[in-house]
This record gives sequence, C-alpha cells and structure tokens, in this order.
Amino acid sequence: MGIKMKFQIKAYGKINLGLDVLGKLPSGYHEVRMVMQTVGIYDELTFEKTEGGIEIITDAAELSTGEDNLIYKAARLMKEKYHIREGIRIHLQKNIPIAAGMAGGSTDAAAAMKGISRLFDLDIGLLELMEAGVEIGADVPYCVIGGTALAEGIGEKLTPLELAPECYVLVAKPDINVSTKYVYEHLDMGKIEKHPDIDGMVEAIGIGSLQGILDRMENVLETVTIPAYPVIGELKQRMKELGAVNSLMSGSGPTVFGIFLERHTAQAALDRLAQERLAKQIFVTTFC
Repeated sequence: MGIKMKFQIKAYGKINLGLDVLGKLPSGYHEVRMVMQTVGIYDELTFEKTEGGIEIITDAAELSTGEDNLIYKAARLMKEKYHIREGIRIHLQKNIPIAAGMAGGSTDAAAAMKGISRLFDLDIGLLELMEAGVEIGADVPYCVIGGTALAEGIGEKLTPLELAPECYVLVAKPDINVSTKYVYEHLDMGKIEKHPDIDGMVEAIGIGSLQGILDRMENVLETVTIPAYPVIGELKQRMKELGAVNSLMSGSGPTVFGIFLERHTAQAALDRLAQERLAKQIFVTTFC
C-alpha cells in the first residue's frame, strides 16, 4: 500500500525575449538582465521508485545519463537534502533541442526536483525548490516557476511578470551546437554598442503591448555567436522575409525564434525553412 504508480511531468523550454550582460562578477560568472519566456515545447519525465540508486533513461542517444547529467544532479541533491533512502528511476523523452539556448537541461532538472517531491510526498514549496535549484544551475530557479519573468544577477534573481501577449513563435535550431562557456568567454563588453532596453520591455509586458516587446527584442550574445556561426544571422533574416515581425537568437544560441501574428504564416515559414534545410529542428508554438 502507498506505493505510487508511474507519473509524468512536462518540462517546458524557454526563450529570451531580451538578454543583456552588465559585466563580469568576481565569481567568474557574468551579471545579466534577461526577460525569460516559457514556450510550449517540452520534454517529458516519468518517475518511479526503485530499491536503490539513481537511474536515468533517455531516448536521446547523445545525452549522458551519468553524474554529469543535470537530472542526475537534481536527483542526487534531493536524495541528500531530504534523506531519501529509496531509489529513483527517471525516464526522459527529449523534445527540446539540446545545447540550444532553451534551458533544456535546466528545465529537466527543475522537473526532476518537482517530480521527486511528488514521488516521496515531500510537499516542498516552489521557493524552497528554487533556492535548492540554483546549486545545479543559474537557470534552474526560473525553470521551477516558468512563465514570463525578469531574471537578474546570474539569472537566479527572479521577478515574475504578467504573461506576455499572445502570438505565434517559430523556433528553429540549426544543425550546430554552441557552447555557452565559449560565448561568454569571447564576449567583449567593449564591443557592445547598444544594450537592450530591458526596463522598457518589462513595461511593455506590464501593459500588454506586443509591439513594445517586439521593438525591444535584443540579445548582446549575438555579438559573439553570429560572427562565429553565420547561419544564425541567416535564420533571423529568413524568418523576417517569411513574415516574422521580429526574430532573435535565444540565450547563447544557436536557436533562433521568430514572432508571428498568425499561425498559418508561422506554419508556412516552418515549411519553407524545412525545405531550405536551414534548421534541423523546427517548431511552431506559443508562449505559455
């Protein structure tokens, strides 16, 4: 009695509507100001108890399932912090593009923490999960709450915002992987000619102005990633030619997203990008 059956949790990916870097901190991390937005592309994690240890199973052959996996780290943290003696098996169905600037690993870690809390009836509040999650990665606290949020510090200081206005989002990842470490190491603060108007974007979200958001979509990390990987710039331009009202790289890339006002236009753009093979993984989704 009392043994739970398997259950699933969805782990949603994110995009950055705006991303600014203010400088480098003594810790070696960069200080950022970002507007984060959950989108309807998600991984699925299935949880069950076992007799011992942590077991991660996934359909994504390129992902490690060992101690360097963020789900594994989340499970180990939860076992240690909450004195869980039983074992945990987590099956990951991967849909969010990997190494894409969409916080796929971080959102899986956040979902793992929530799932383990549920699996063992721990009833842990979101704030406590967020505080624990920052030990795993700077994006994990945001992924615990999702939605629309201003992220500051190294990304862990969060201010929830009103949900951004409805639109359609074309998300495309070209057939390359970009190292976040590489991007930040090569970011030259002196070459950033214009910083995004993050305050203005927060205000636009507050009044529900999609145009106000579109006018302020900028990402300073593009100064590193686009010269290194020109296909990112090509994707941005092509999305605009195909009807996007604006387009931007998410996070440290290489994923590019375009904002569309009508689903059929976004779907037609997806079809064209697929034909042109500019991207390997392409989705039409919405904010959520």
